[in-house]
Amino acid sequence: QEANLVAGAVCLRYPSKFARGAMNHPDPALRHEAIELTKEAAEVAKFLGCDEVVVWSAYDGYDYPFQVNYHDKWNQLVDAFRECCDAHPDTKFSLEFKPTDENTRFFTVPSTGAALLLVKEIDRPNMGLTLDVGHMLMAGENPGQSIAMVGKKLFGIQLNDGYTRLAAEDGMMFGSVHPSMAIETIYQLQKIGYSGHIYFDTFPQRTDPVKEAEYNIQRVKDIWNTLQDLNQEGIVAQAEEQHDAILALNIVNHVLRRI
Repeated sequence: QEANLVAGAVCLRYPSKFARGAMNHPDPALRHEAIELTKEAAEVAKFLGCDEVVVWSAYDGYDYPFQVNYHDKWNQLVDAFRECCDAHPDTKFSLEFKPTDENTRFFTVPSTGAALLLVKEIDRPNMGLTLDVGHMLMAGENPGQSIAMVGKKLFGIQLNDGYTRLAAEDGMMFGSVHPSMAIETIYQLQKIGYSGHIYFDTFPQRTDPVKEAEYNIQRVKDIWNTLQDLNQEGIVAQAEEQHDAILALNIVNHVLRRI
């Protein structure tokens, strides 16, 4: 209260007892426990005065071929999220996908396309996605395109950057490695009319965490404001309509000179 801060969402993590799966655990009793824990997170969100639960499971997936039944694992997620959404219709449930991790080599939901398909099958108005720039880069995606695909089902965005080495999530400061993609990420957020929370999932292991947070915030503000000026001039639309690569690169150069 002294800092005038409020909770934006509850970001759920499942304990290590779910190492063989949370909503995907082979034991029905533990699957049920994971679902109940997710519902409990919705109650905590209400207590904190927010209306969103961000779900990232470190464990829902597999490591080897033939280890799981892919259709069963998919359907378990669909049924689990439907149960959570129906139990708390006033709370948004937002899945954060990740392609791979040291805990799970292949996730049941490994890409933006798969995540969108899951949301479509769940078919609940309070089910959506949180996209993490680092996760999208790990999946070989262009974050701007992924944001455009998700559109109004984008409930949250986590900004960061990375070197995209195989299976590596670097948590670098936003726009530090892929500045052109960072700029288009902000542009696509503006284009879909995004009004949710902006999170920074960066890892200040060798920097001052406060200064890193300040840098990320200022970086986004500078890009956001510069792009708004360009949008008014219609330059981005011109590049898109004409598939003009040189103009597209000059847009990036223009923004970088201004920030």
